[in-house]
Amino acid sequence: MRPLPGQVVLITGASRGIGAAVARSLAKDGAKLALIGLEPDELKQVAEDCGPDAGWWEADVTDTDSLRTAIESVHARYGRIDVVMANAGIAAPGFTRSMDPAVWERVLDVDLYGVWRTVHLTLPYLLESKGYLLLVSSLAAVVHIPGLASYNVAKAGVEAMGDTLRPELKHLGVRVGVAHMTFVDTDMVRGVDDHPVFGKVRTGIPLASKVYPLEFAVQKFTDGIKRRKRTVHVPEWIGVLKVFRWLIPHVIEAGSRFSVPKADRAALADIEARGASVSSRASGAGGKADTEKATGR
Repeated sequence: MRPLPGQVVLITGASRGIGAAVARSLAKDGAKLALIGLEPDELKQVAEDCGPDAGWWEADVTDTDSLRTAIESVHARYGRIDVVMANAGIAAPGFTRSMDPAVWERVLDVDLYGVWRTVHLTLPYLLESKGYLLLVSSLAAVVHIPGLASYNVAKAGVEAMGDTLRPELKHLGVRVGVAHMTFVDTDMVRGVDDHPVFGKVRTGIPLASKVYPLEFAVQKFTDGIKRRKRTVHVPEWIGVLKVFRWLIPHVIEAGSRFSVPKADRAALADIEARGASVSSRASGAGGKADTEKATGR
């Protein structure tokens, strides 16, 4: 474990939610925070909360040039990057057969390819510092809840990316961690729960109904970064659950055999009433910011 004071920690998706909360926590322990996200007013406030050594950069993880400019600016300011938390992500509820295809693909562009772009652009600096890379996956990589297919696919890909990078980079001195987090009290989760159809789907499926306090997750993430852990589980039972991956799809299928047909009919009715782009848009205020960025509004 390296002393945290003075380390430069870059976090994407730092405008709100787990990214902003972890930034504030690490700043209290003496880290210098480099915050990247889409919402300048929110980023500025988080940076102010993190103290005079913190900086913020507006950038979109789906735009390589934008992200490169931000990361190069971070390195120019601090002279190093010690830790990267690839956290930017959105979730858009909807059944695959009926949701807006552009939204389905946008989730992968942000949650999977956005992580890849972050890794690609920060890796030269992490090799210099022999740093730590934490990729934020999810319980969704293990438990594939109906109505979140694009999110499940993206987070499973992030897990696979981290598990592959770990042995690729270990001999070069870079440590790689993968974070798996269940539902935590963030804007994104509240946005999913506010959906007239899919909020009920989530709360009616085993292993998905409980929402954990944000502070609980922040403690786990902060400890994981300090210790440069290979996995961060929020909560710890996710690690045990991984052992039983073969069984989980059967549990999900059994648990949703009545709720999904009903929700499928309700989803079609919601799309008929509000349109596919509204019914399946990314959840929460962060999702709204991403939608506005993607559509140019």
